[in-house]
Amino acid sequence: MKSCRVKFDYLTGTVELEAVDDLKIGDQVVADLDKGECLGVVATEPAETLKEGLRKVVRKASPEEVADYQVLKRKEGYAFDLCKRKIAEMRLPMKLLRAEYLLRSAKLLFYFFSEDRVDFRDLVKELAKEFKVRIEMRQVGVRDEAKIIGGIGNCGNVVCCKRFLNSFSIVSIKMMKEQNLLLNPSKISGVCGRLMCCLGYEYGMYVELKKDFPKVGKRVTTPQGEAKVIKNNVLTQTVTVETGDGKEVTFPVKDVRQLKSGET
Repeated sequence: MKSCRVKFDYLTGTVELEAVDDLKIGDQVVADLDKGECLGVVATEPAETLKEGLRKVVRKASPEEVADYQVLKRKEGYAFDLCKRKIAEMRLPMKLLRAEYLLRSAKLLFYFFSEDRVDFRDLVKELAKEFKVRIEMRQVGVRDEAKIIGGIGNCGNVVCCKRFLNSFSIVSIKMMKEQNLLLNPSKISGVCGRLMCCLGYEYGMYVELKKDFPKVGKRVTTPQGEAKVIKNNVLTQTVTVETGDGKEVTFPVKDVRQLKSGET
């Protein structure tokens, strides 16, 4: 079985799918996703895979399907504006983020954020009456909100979730501490208000590199005798110690050995 990666709009991102024959990068295809049939663009050449249970590329998209899809994309703006107006009229506690038509107008999805459960049954009825298609409301979290809307991160680049992240991994304070970062919310939080996803990118490397480091406060032996560790620098692979006469000296970590219990 062969698979390839296909890029879609909105929250779907780039997904690995079971491929049909004769696909190449740039081909527009129809794929079977959990929300229905969607149009995407092949991002990688098909290759052999052992993965099971992949969703499938159904077929190459016809010129008619591509043209119809482009027409639907232009209609999404009107659908969004009307839904937003209805939400305001009904005073529903929800923030509308995006409207999305599926192929052949099979379904019209509205993505929204709310901190509470929302009874949107009357809203759906009004929208179905207006658009004459199946309506689906999808409530998303604050990280998904950032993925849909986008924004600029502390690094000065467009946020990762908008550019390339397909799914969100768990990011914890432990990852931040492992990298010796200060607990400064403005520096470690993304536009979504949650810990930045990039804190997880180098976490594994820091864990691996710190295996040979003694803990701060421990007694060690150095080329200049016994000392106490006061700082570790993982990136430069150095350890700063305080010697018996109060001096601060920095050594490569390979030249420092932690004293075992009972050693003097």
